[in-house]
Amino acid sequence: MAQPKNQNLIIERWDYRLTFAKEGRARYISHLDLMRTMQRAIKRARVPIWYTQGFNPHAYLMFPLALPLGTDSEIETLDIALTEDWDFDRLVKQLNGSMPEGLYFVSAARPVRSHKDIAAARYEIEVSFDKPAEEIKALFDSFVSGETIEIEKRLKPKKGRKPGVKLVDIKPLMTLNSCSLRDDKLFIDITLPAGVENNINTGVVIDAFCTFAKAEIAEIYTKRTNILCKDGENFT
Repeated sequence: MAQPKNQNLIIERWDYRLTFAKEGRARYISHLDLMRTMQRAIKRARVPIWYTQGFNPHAYLMFPLALPLGTDSEIETLDIALTEDWDFDRLVKQLNGSMPEGLYFVSAARPVRSHKDIAAARYEIEVSFDKPAEEIKALFDSFVSGETIEIEKRLKPKKGRKPGVKLVDIKPLMTLNSCSLRDDKLFIDITLPAGVENNINTGVVIDAFCTFAKAEIAEIYTKRTNILCKDGENFT
């Protein structure tokens, strides 16, 4: 059997964790397209990226936590490996020269925590509805103070079982940090589970509220403000 040309190569690598922002029009780039965008930007920047070994080598890029489509953030992370040991500031500057509008790197450092440590993400939501703001605030207070907040979760088909849906109570999984009215908009600061064990995005919560309040969204803006580990510490 033919062996891969680089099977026996031992290429030294240096690991980096990059923090980047995704905002403006770039927040509508899907996760798959973001991966392609980053690969192209790194290639244009002539950064000595490390490639995986095997029959199909590819540039090592890993996003520890995907960002929901349409959400702004300045604290997203990308793990890469290089074949040379570069200064952090040099790496950020070199990459930013090749990034498209709305995507830019903030900092670089050595990875400290494993992506498996991620347990939650914090978000800010500004939203208005087709009902008066004061009425919406009262309805939201009632919504979050109820005994349960149930959503429909799709069941994947398994052998002997047809696909379907089941009701899941997400209230024990979410933490409402604050809720107030600002310029006739509902401003919500909320922490939701994220990571390999459980994931809930802001859309799930807002959709559940719309059903509860019999309201429709007029305008909405969401931003991820933090990524947290199981021990409550920031993911770095």
